[in-house]
Amino acid sequence: MQADLPEPALRLAFDEDALCANWKALDRLSGNARAGAAVKANGYGTGAARASRVLHDAGCRDFFVAHWSEVPQVIAQVPPAQVSVLHGPRNEGDAAFARASGVKPVINSLAQAQRWLASGGGRCDLMVDTGMNRLGVSLGELDHEAVQGLDVDVLLSHLVASEEDGAHNERQQEAWAAACGTVRHARASLANSAGIMLGPDYHGNLTRPGIALYGGIARPEMASDIRQVVRPLAAVLQLRDVSAGETIGYNATFTAPRSMRVATVALGYADGYLRCWSGKGVLRAPCGEPLPVLGRVSMDLTVIDVAAAPSLREGDWVEVPFDLPYAAQVSGLSQYELLTTLGRRFGA
Repeated sequence: MQADLPEPALRLAFDEDALCANWKALDRLSGNARAGAAVKANGYGTGAARASRVLHDAGCRDFFVAHWSEVPQVIAQVPPAQVSVLHGPRNEGDAAFARASGVKPVINSLAQAQRWLASGGGRCDLMVDTGMNRLGVSLGELDHEAVQGLDVDVLLSHLVASEEDGAHNERQQEAWAAACGTVRHARASLANSAGIMLGPDYHGNLTRPGIALYGGIARPEMASDIRQVVRPLAAVLQLRDVSAGETIGYNATFTAPRSMRVATVALGYADGYLRCWSGKGVLRAPCGEPLPVLGRVSMDLTVIDVAAAPSLREGDWVEVPFDLPYAAQVSGLSQYELLTTLGRRFGA
């Protein structure tokens, strides 16, 4: 007799309306440009398939992943021609997959340009390096026959520090504008989430928000337009009484100063709730009461003080506060890390 799989002890509450509203806000803030969507890293940890579906329904028509392995989840939800693969064709197999699936490779080097043309060519995107020194064809290589022979849909570059005001933004914008005048292309794109707020000179025809879609505040002036998208929830596995002087968790980093009622919840660093939350994190009971983390976060479990919620029972759900700017400030993690380190054990 086959039994049904029990429900997970972790949930990731996902607000589809908030994701939709965030994209529409970013599309509006992009002025005459259209907003695309970075759905790489499993939709920034929120689930690439679900995020792609919601964003496509909202009106998004340009999607960006990093790895070729991320393509199947996304093209199950959106037309392949709307998907670009940022890492480009590393070998003939990548080029063949792009041609067979219908997605666009992003060309990052002369070698990739030559490889794509040798495979038969076709529509692609082109990344131009304007100061990141990471991926991208250099400005001095744009006149090369391999680059000039490409059928470029989107000419891309990537801002180094758009969340800050500084001369580096202007230098990159000028270099990107010069590249646009050197290479034939259908559309141009420079701005990421924060770059959208730098103004129309940075927008081109297409902006590429990522973190802001999922609730991140890339620049303070965006805060009123962006809504929280995900809320992690964990089940209470056990309640226990701890006497004064007893220790909790690995390496006995917490000693109970008095008799305490504590709970162990099904959440740990394997789920993205990293050890930096040890002694700092505060979970929330169903009615909002604060439940401080006690001792070290372990791989699968975290212990919390439940004095503020005496009615809490085993099997109840507690919330992990996930307002990204606040969580980043408390944990020392970036908003990007907070999202993309979410584990695979969260159920819907």
